[in-house]
Amino acid sequence: MSSRILPDFELLMPQSIAEAVDLLSSYGRRVTVMAGGTDVLVAMKSTQSPEYVMSLANIPGLAHVLFEPAKGLRLGAKATVADLLAHPDVMRHYPSLWHAAEIFATGQVRNTATVLGNLLRASPAGDCSCAIYAIGGTVVFQSVSGRREVDIDDFWLSYGVTARRADELAVELVLPPPSDGARAAFRRLTRTNDDLAKLNVAVQLDMLGGTCIDARLAMGCVAPTPLRLRHTEALLKGREITAELLQRVAESVPAEISPIDDKRSTAEYRRQVAGVVLKRAIEDACRAD
Repeated sequence: MSSRILPDFELLMPQSIAEAVDLLSSYGRRVTVMAGGTDVLVAMKSTQSPEYVMSLANIPGLAHVLFEPAKGLRLGAKATVADLLAHPDVMRHYPSLWHAAEIFATGQVRNTATVLGNLLRASPAGDCSCAIYAIGGTVVFQSVSGRREVDIDDFWLSYGVTARRADELAVELVLPPPSDGARAAFRRLTRTNDDLAKLNVAVQLDMLGGTCIDARLAMGCVAPTPLRLRHTEALLKGREITAELLQRVAESVPAEISPIDDKRSTAEYRRQVAGVVLKRAIEDACRAD
């Protein structure tokens, strides 16, 4: 983080979810919500000058990581990446998300950054975002009007923009329980381990023996938002996973993505390697116990 001075702002410290949504109802887009602050504080030193910053630090009941076999995984708005890594059920039942969290930034950042904040940042490079997109799930919002759930497939609208309304507080992420045949994996390419990804991939397969019953494939850094590879998913569904099929899968990826040149990579490099990385991630998932 740079040493530049933060702009002037008024700090709001609600003591409950009810108080927080009242503030959002009153101030709307004039408020920037801060949980861990790892993105918010950096942005405030460069591109953002919010009138109000609302911290969730004093609101109880938002730091949970709860797993129930029949209901899935629930992550509160203040649950950090480190909290996720410390939960044995995440490692066992959601290995792609656990691996994305394991290589997320640095230890200091993992102790502060929240999983839900990574989704709300709406960056196409988000590692947890990519893994969650492949898993599926819903984001739960709270406002003075009540609760609203948004499917993760409808969550990212454009770069930096999500389906959250100005008067809503994101309070929870809910991931579905894994099926008996669930297989998952996560891979990324990066310049250094602590850097943002230049490409990331997550796969979630529902297998019956060697046959793929269903598939969700997500990729980051190749579009303005995290991207589902729906055409490539269709190639896998109902088919036995063979070397020939995986080669077809790899060859289908470039037609689904729209990467750009940036300081971490080039569009051409991403286009050339995307299918290979996806193929290897599917192989990882099929090898998983």
